[in-house]
Amino acid sequence: MRIQSTGTLLLLSALGASLTTAMSFDCAHIKVNDYKYDFSPLGGVHEIYHVNKTEEYVTNTTYVLDICHSLGKASKRPDGAGSCEHSKNSTSTTYSHVKIIWSWASGMATNPSPLNAVCGFEDLTPSDGNGDQKFGFPIAGLDPMGGGSKEPKFTRLSEIDSNTQGLRLQIAGGSWKGEYNNKKAKDAAALIDFKCDPDRSGLEGISTKESVPEDEENKKQRRADGDEEEMPSNQSLQFKSFAPNDDGVYVLKLEWQTRYACDNYQDGNDASSNHWGFFTWLIIILFLCIAAYLIFGSWLNYNRYGARGWDLLPHGDAIRDIPYLLQDWFRRVVNTLQGTGSRGGYSAV
Repeated sequence: MRIQSTGTLLLLSALGASLTTAMSFDCAHIKVNDYKYDFSPLGGVHEIYHVNKTEEYVTNTTYVLDICHSLGKASKRPDGAGSCEHSKNSTSTTYSHVKIIWSWASGMATNPSPLNAVCGFEDLTPSDGNGDQKFGFPIAGLDPMGGGSKEPKFTRLSEIDSNTQGLRLQIAGGSWKGEYNNKKAKDAAALIDFKCDPDRSGLEGISTKESVPEDEENKKQRRADGDEEEMPSNQSLQFKSFAPNDDGVYVLKLEWQTRYACDNYQDGNDASSNHWGFFTWLIIILFLCIAAYLIFGSWLNYNRYGARGWDLLPHGDAIRDIPYLLQDWFRRVVNTLQGTGSRGGYSAV
């Protein structure tokens, strides 16, 4: 029985490792067509909301995403407003073990993204204010064994529009059961356009789970009442649409303006970092060499000649003369710059 258990764990470990390779990406080292991108500064749980008003309902949808890590606790609402976790095969023992192995393997990787990264939470409030409905739904990046999430697809925006720099990220694997959460589930996905803007970090105006303001409850209530305005236009992360495409897949489209999406931004940072690193090491090596020479020379003078004070230092006389040598050199430079005038090198007596 122990042998079978060990064999199963080994098999699941191998499966989890393969899933980590196939279903994750390192947002700090993205390479597309020989261009390198680092989106790690954009990591973290971010929220963006959209309000849709009709005669019967006010629909407030909050989209939660983290492009670099699993959403974790952010995939559930503490106020009971729903969860975006997928339940398919969740009762299977094999799936439970694989999910554990998946979590462990993902934690061992370097900044992996397990792709359960985009969720939606809908608050449907009737116009009369009675009987509101709240639920969550996964948009993209379900656990691989739970919903069959697909590998992310990156495309340079210049391939779509030659005048636009940036990167498009497509993640699939979600599901959508309609506005009232009572229809047959349809596939959902996310499409995020990271557009180059050298003047933006990408975090301007974005609310995060770590920085919820004190009046958040009042803010949510105003949105439910339809009194809250849309996201400010100067916000770096903008909601575009959530609608079905030609294949019937509901796609959440977001636009993210950031300097990290510029094609040459990462190359410039790498070059400056490498140069600074070289000169830093050069200074450190020179300092260590000089220190070693002085220490060894002082030890030698002490043991061989019994020297004390300045005599301990190798070439102590020359070192003592350095201030005077510098003074003479500075005086010569000043005289050279001032010149000797028109007296042919002679000065008045």
